[in-house]
Amino acid sequence: MGGSDFLGLFNYWIVIVLMMLGLYTVVSRGNLVKKIIGLNIFQTSVFLLYISMGKVAGGTAPILTGDPKEVYSNPLPHVLILTAIVVGVATTALGLALVVRIKNAYDSIEEDEIQAADDEMEFGVEPAAKDGPP
Repeated sequence: MGGSDFLGLFNYWIVIVLMMLGLYTVVSRGNLVKKIIGLNIFQTSVFLLYISMGKVAGGTAPILTGDPKEVYSNPLPHVLILTAIVVGVATTALGLALVVRIKNAYDSIEEDEIQAADDEMEFGVEPAAKDGPP
């Protein structure tokens, strides 16, 4: 595998890096806002993947001119991504609105603190100390 092969797949390497970064952020962070940011990074990597697959080297816009040798790029992935961006912005706004409501209800946006408060309300027990057994 030469250097040109690596550069030819540059878009896909960026997709992999962004996807893993977003997934790591969602899994490893307890802050709800950071989780939403991780989801947006993951979503951006999916957008780049679809756009990269839709691009054809040397392709033009699919305007029929009658030349049978002309190569066209597929416009469908780009159109779908435009729709996905609108849905993604709306989903992010909804997620942030829910975080605001959770902050008002629990006075925290940390996942472990919210879970501890729920356990205390449901079972009436204080959460165990994180330092270990007494």
